[in-house]
Amino acid sequence: MAEPSEQATVDESPAVPATSLRNLSGFRFFWLSRTISGLGSAMSMVALPVLAYQVTKSPVVVSLVAAAETIPYVLFGLIAGAVADRFDRRLLMTLSDLVCAFSMASIVLASALGFLTPWHIVAAALLSSSGALFFEAGVYGLVPAVVGKENIARANSLLYGSSTAVRIAGTAAAGALIATVQPAGTIALDAVTFLASAFFIRGIGPRTPQSGRPAAKWPGYRKSIKEGLRFLWGLPTLRTMTVVGTLQSISGGAIVGQLVVFAGSGLGLHDSDPRIGLLYTAWSAGGIGGSLVLPRVRRRIGAFQLLLVALPLGSLLGLLVVLTTDWRIALVAITLWGTVYLMVLVNTMNYSQEVTPPEMQSRVNTTRRTFSSGLGVPLGALLSSTVTTHFSIRAGMFTAVVSVAAAALLVWAVQLKRTVAPTPS
Repeated sequence: MAEPSEQATVDESPAVPATSLRNLSGFRFFWLSRTISGLGSAMSMVALPVLAYQVTKSPVVVSLVAAAETIPYVLFGLIAGAVADRFDRRLLMTLSDLVCAFSMASIVLASALGFLTPWHIVAAALLSSSGALFFEAGVYGLVPAVVGKENIARANSLLYGSSTAVRIAGTAAAGALIATVQPAGTIALDAVTFLASAFFIRGIGPRTPQSGRPAAKWPGYRKSIKEGLRFLWGLPTLRTMTVVGTLQSISGGAIVGQLVVFAGSGLGLHDSDPRIGLLYTAWSAGGIGGSLVLPRVRRRIGAFQLLLVALPLGSLLGLLVVLTTDWRIALVAITLWGTVYLMVLVNTMNYSQEVTPPEMQSRVNTTRRTFSSGLGVPLGALLSSTVTTHFSIRAGMFTAVVSVAAAALLVWAVQLKRTVAPTPS
């Protein structure tokens, strides 16, 4: 079977004139849904581990709650994409929000009645993360359908920039909320935000068919998953960018997982120093900057060309972070590194959505996300912590630099191969 052509895939898609996202009512509802639920999830990201430790005093249970965020991608990532491509994505996302609301509300109710157990917290965290996974699977296909392929880059940049901003605001507000309404009260607010998200998703508009394929013509789930894998593997540029995204996520897992240790052992900041919070905020703030810059850069250069510049730059910024002992230099370098990091990840998502047919959006992009976030982030955290334990914190942080450098070498090797390849006669 011949490999699918990326250029053909793009050319066959109907041209949609770029328009202001504010004029797209469906996107406004979708943006409100993502922003509100993102704020609640950011608060629960802090409140859930705090509640788990209050109930159990067990670091193991706290770690399980944290791991629940990525475990569903490993377990259900491929099947979620197949489900989202087969059914009405808007309905799937609404149901997913309701599942998340139920899981958070069950914790609040059990806590109020005095029946909350450690396994209830872990199970609720897994159920909520699984619901979020199926929601994300629907997002990958819904965004192109709502805004058109010509507006994907701006839409994704706005969504990622907003989600990063509310994550900063939510985690900052979580401390005050936990002190006033306790962890369970903070989690109750998250349940309400999921309900609000479901309300706005229903307001996007009437159901539209996911593809021209009748329901009776869909293959079994195993074959459907293989179709998505075959498409992802069959496009050389998309295949390369998926590997790059995984290497990027490995570096992200290493950075976030070791930053507090690096702040103490590498920069001389004690564990209660507020400047540690500034370092984490710098990484997130850099992501906001990346979301603002990316659409302008993509108007000038292509998706693959962007990687040729961004990945070497990310490697140099990461090396500067690892080598410096001055927290101020580290703060600036981490901010810029976060900018480049998010540009690469969102650029990959944009390209994938641009070249993927509507009926395969969820399968292809959920599979890609499974490799990156589902496997890359925990692998990066595990690898860096192991290296730190056996060698030093700078060696542990250096694993993030090595991962980005490997991605840079990969894209440049592909580019050089294209340059020297003979032109077909």
